[in-house]
Amino acid sequence: MKNYINSLVIAVIVIATSANVYAQNNRSIDNYRQPDQRGINVFEDPKDTISTFENIKVKMGGSFALQFQGLDHENSGAVPLAGITPNFNLPTANLDLDVALAPGVRMHLRTYLSSRHHHEPYVKGGFFQVDALDFIQEGFLDDVMKYTTIRIGQMENNYGDAHFRRTDNAQAIYNPFVGNLIMDSFTTEIGAELYYQRNGFIGMIGATNGKLNQSVVENENGKSGGASFLAKLGYDKQLNSDLRVRLTASLYNSGFIPNLYLYNADRAGSRYYNVLEAETATSDDFRSGRFAPKFKNSITAVMINPFVKYKGLEFFGTIEMNSGTTNSKIDSDGILKPDFDGKTQQYAGELIYRFGQSENFYVAGRYNVVNSEYDGTEDMDITRFQASAGWFMTKNVLAKLEYVNQSYDGGTGLYDDAQFDGIMFEAVISF
Repeated sequence: MKNYINSLVIAVIVIATSANVYAQNNRSIDNYRQPDQRGINVFEDPKDTISTFENIKVKMGGSFALQFQGLDHENSGAVPLAGITPNFNLPTANLDLDVALAPGVRMHLRTYLSSRHHHEPYVKGGFFQVDALDFIQEGFLDDVMKYTTIRIGQMENNYGDAHFRRTDNAQAIYNPFVGNLIMDSFTTEIGAELYYQRNGFIGMIGATNGKLNQSVVENENGKSGGASFLAKLGYDKQLNSDLRVRLTASLYNSGFIPNLYLYNADRAGSRYYNVLEAETATSDDFRSGRFAPKFKNSITAVMINPFVKYKGLEFFGTIEMNSGTTNSKIDSDGILKPDFDGKTQQYAGELIYRFGQSENFYVAGRYNVVNSEYDGTEDMDITRFQASAGWFMTKNVLAKLEYVNQSYDGGTGLYDDAQFDGIMFEAVISF
């Protein structure tokens, strides 16, 4: 509780400071996704061709989220579950710092002031972004940089489009639902990404060192790191005043890396608190309700995302496939089996209808399925249905109500004939 009070004190200071910053300079930062309702259905940061830079500009912002949870869970009873009752979850808070450093050059830093997994503040990550090279010489490579963006940092890596719509700790205003996808691809690794956006076409290549926690200490293989490769290709176009279409395909491929974090790098935690946790658990499974494939030191993952918006009606889809080598295990006879191949597929479809004078109301539904296969010996299907309704009281304040039902087929232990369902109410402030 003390840590959370400290976080609230910091948040109050941030709000006061932010108001002062806005009073001095209320112009927006270039090449920047707005953290409020205006940022919905924005994917890669917009590519501005005209700079508004005059001098160093600092924007301090933040997000706050609170949920009331009314969920029930059950399984076969093979592993008794902890009791859960309707109540409020721990409020979460983010602090954002964005700085325009030069024409076409900016910095971003996000700190989690309070999260489910860490009640104390800690840095999520940040990046240095270059959209113009005028700091070298005015007009330098303008014809190239008109369409090109360079991003470097320990940052949210751009694999797939689903991460642009997910809840990032307290930043939940972009997500029409309360929970993220079952298999939640999200990681923050040190690396660089190069973008090219022109006439609706999007291309990106990137590389990281494959590490969430940085260290120079060598591991048992005599290495301290590895490498991962990212790529994205797509098309995004407003065809007319009513219709927008977007389609992208993304790749995340790793060589040897000490630990694989693509599906379990989110240290903020799941929105479904304590579901399907054992009665004997001594600590919180902060990723409860999610599924992370147990790949060992390498993975090949592909995500395809279609998006269509016609007037107030929009569809967003996710098709994801991955494969890799999983850890060896001891079978029922006590014999150590060698490493074996595994693969997972995820499919999700979201249908959202936004209405009202400024699309400040919406109703939405999502169907999400994950199937995991490990050498044909451990197959499990997870199915989730979500229905939600939301109201933007202002462009910075969102209230949403969700019904969720998730079930497991083929699971063992905790997940033997398991399911949870109920309602979630969430209030979000973001500025």
